[in-house]
Order: sequence, then C-alpha cells, then structure tokens
Amino acid sequence: MTANSWLYGFLDVCIVRLLLEQRDYGLGIAKRLEDAGFSSVPGGTLYPALVRLETSGLIVGEREASRTGPPRKYFRLTEEGRRAAHAGAADWESFSAQMSRVMGAGSAAVRK
Repeated sequence: MTANSWLYGFLDVCIVRLLLEQRDYGLGIAKRLEDAGFSSVPGGTLYPALVRLETSGLIVGEREASRTGPPRKYFRLTEEGRRAAHAGAADWESFSAQMSRVMGAGSAAVRK
C-alpha cells in the first residue's frame, strides 16, 4: 500500500486539520498535501471531499477574485469544523497508537 492509498481514508481529517492552520482554496490544499509527502491528490478525489465537508457544515467556501485568473473558492472551518479538527486529532492519536502496536507485533512475527 502506498501513502496515497492511506490518505483517501483520512482525507477529510487531513483537510480540516490543514484548514485549522489557515483558510485555503482547493489547489492550495492539494499543494499542501503534496508538500506533506503525499503524491498528487486528483481533483476528482479532493473536490468531492470539500463538497462533503461543506455539506456537513464543517467548512464554508467563499468565492474571491484572483489576481491571476478566475475567482477562487476559499474554504475555512466553521466552529463545528474546528471542534471536528480537534476531535480528529485525538482520534488519529488513538488510531496511530493502535496501528503502531499492530505493526510492531507484525514486525516481531516477521523476524521469527
């Protein structure tokens, strides 16, 4: 499995976490994910996630004029989205610890 295959299961959590730091538009979010080490996230994956998060009330999109082209839709967290970002971080810590235990156990089994 590649890092990107894991990302798809956690994309919503990653997006709200990135938006906790600063508001951003779709391509900016994709670039930040790439800067974090994930290969290119297709628009056909990213934009449905943004729509899903917006529909669920976790983010709000606002169109703004761009100096270099058509208007961009910038996304920011709602208060509910901020709470979800913090809850997602706690959930990730728990899940990550569980995975580390499983992967550590798996590594020990492989060494035998």
